[in-house]
Amino acid sequence: MRSNSGGPGVPGATWAPENITFASAGGNSIMNLETSTAGTGASTEHTELLTKSMKFKNGTYAARVRFSDVPKAGGPDGDRLVQTFFALNDLTAPMADDYAEYDFEYLPNGGWGEPSNILYTTSWETYRPDPWEAVNQHTESRVSHAGWHDLVFTIDNTSIKYYLDGQLFGTHDARYLPERPMGIYFNQWLIDLAGQTSTTPRAYDQQVDYVLHVKDQVLSPAQVSAKLAAYRTAGTTFQDTVPAG
Repeated sequence: MRSNSGGPGVPGATWAPENITFASAGGNSIMNLETSTAGTGASTEHTELLTKSMKFKNGTYAARVRFSDVPKAGGPDGDRLVQTFFALNDLTAPMADDYAEYDFEYLPNGGWGEPSNILYTTSWETYRPDPWEAVNQHTESRVSHAGWHDLVFTIDNTSIKYYLDGQLFGTHDARYLPERPMGIYFNQWLIDLAGQTSTTPRAYDQQVDYVLHVKDQVLSPAQVSAKLAAYRTAGTTFQDTVPAG
């Protein structure tokens, strides 16, 4: 659970591990990431969970995630929020060729030039932070995605494929394939405070039911569901068979 300061998101915000909690729902353990603000950097708390090691590369990545369009318990809506499931490694230098990142990113209130809700899948070759320059390929859907969704992306030696609720969402080119292993991440954060300037406190939830990685195997969404069902039938709550990268 991340606690160190820094980007992305609102300058001066903190990354608050205490805002990542677990509860039972329908017999499953559900992780909740809460992100909150009262309209200032100092009052903004982001959340992020990440794997300890970067050891994931080709194969299948899957998670069931609940996105939120509105803050919980009332409060003014409109914050430029980002809710995510992704894999990445570190940028060793601006425009370094061995950078890799693969994102599901949901913006319930727009941002990055978008006026309203949008779901992105993005495959990255590299970027430069300053001045900003990005080399990536993305697919997007400009409708609400509030609620639970099955998110899957697969990486082999030819392409990256993204699936949303069992349907192919986007296919990205071989030039964006990873050169090095990555970590797996979930986070929720505010791009800026321009979407909603109120100083009334509000908080948003992103929830996660499970996360799965199958090394070097490209599984269909149906195969992911079958593997998940087998784990649940066996009562397996955690397993890690991926060797260190």
